[in-house]
Amino acid sequence: QVQLVESGGGSVQSGGSLRLSCGAYGYSYIWYCMGWFRQAPGKEREGVASIDTYGATTYADSVKGRFTISQDSRETTLYLQMNSLRPEDTAMYYCAAEPPPCSSLLNYTPRYWGQGTQVTVSS
Repeated sequence: QVQLVESGGGSVQSGGSLRLSCGAYGYSYIWYCMGWFRQAPGKEREGVASIDTYGATTYADSVKGRFTISQDSRETTLYLQMNSLRPEDTAMYYCAAEPPPCSSLLNYTPRYWGQGTQVTVSS
């Protein structure tokens, strides 16, 4: 059974950094497309960053140049390094996965989801 567990959320001031982690269990995640999504109160969920089975990455325009998605195959962990955080980045962040065939998760709704980790950025 596929299980995704996020960690690393918290509160930070504007301009600060956080690194989110997503532990993947129950499958060999390096063969899946992975991504990060976020949802702020009263807003629709949006795709933030994605990495496909070839290692190609895609980002939402709002985070390009500030966020970096990466993975560590030895630890079966997905990361999201978030720099230069802004108050508008405040949201619940979710890790997601889709088995192949797959492409950038920013283009559709993936099959598997974690429970989320809260990120709060204060001005």
